[in-house]
Amino acid sequence: MSDSNELVRTEKEKVVYLRLNRPGKLNTLSENVISRLEQEIAAINADPEVRCVVLSAEGRAFCAGHDLEQMRANPEHAYYQTLFKRCGKMMQSLVSLPVPVIAQVQGAAVAAGCQLVASCDLAIAGKSAKFAVPGINLGLFCSTPAVALTRSVSAKRAFDMLVTGDMINADTAVESGLISEVVADDQLEAAVQAKVEKILSKDAAAIRYGKSMFHPQRQMDLAEAYDYAAEVMAENMMDPGAVAGIDKFLGR
Repeated sequence: MSDSNELVRTEKEKVVYLRLNRPGKLNTLSENVISRLEQEIAAINADPEVRCVVLSAEGRAFCAGHDLEQMRANPEHAYYQTLFKRCGKMMQSLVSLPVPVIAQVQGAAVAAGCQLVASCDLAIAGKSAKFAVPGINLGLFCSTPAVALTRSVSAKRAFDMLVTGDMINADTAVESGLISEVVADDQLEAAVQAKVEKILSKDAAAIRYGKSMFHPQRQMDLAEAYDYAAEVMAENMMDPGAVAGIDKFLGR
């Protein structure tokens, strides 16, 4: 039986807060949690009023990756193939959301949990947070987490993490680009809220235009990226918010 409480959604001032809520299981990504994330991401994607998403977790870990007990209870190639592809699509849907997604990270974010952090647009972590893709220690290369990881940190840093399974601390994670900011543990929630308020202070349409082009252009060659960005920016220039903002700046 699925438990809807394994992912808790709250909403305040056009910001959606999603909290992983399996603290006894270190917030592992069970089939149910993946399903709940899929549902909530789809609902956010369809809601033009949402301005920002914050992804956090209950307990001492952010996310310990896939639910290995559930996986070993289904020892079939087809099951694993479906599970990993489904989780990958869920991660992609986070990237594709038209609004910023902020990971609020406390404790450990490992394997698919590290993948989840890397899939968010911004990640703010407490000083004691740690990150790893340690599947190699169990004889399993973290191939799907590697996709998100290599799009956040350098190839050599990512490969080192993947072949050693070593844990990195929050300071190393921010230096590597895996997270965007590290703060004292007791300041984590306040730092995330400050970032949310900064985003809310900007024009909503401009943020959506920006998110819509930011990730796609990273996968294009230089000329294609500039052509695409020019089209998005021209459309953004026609938006009433941009017109008003520029006229105000010009003193009209």
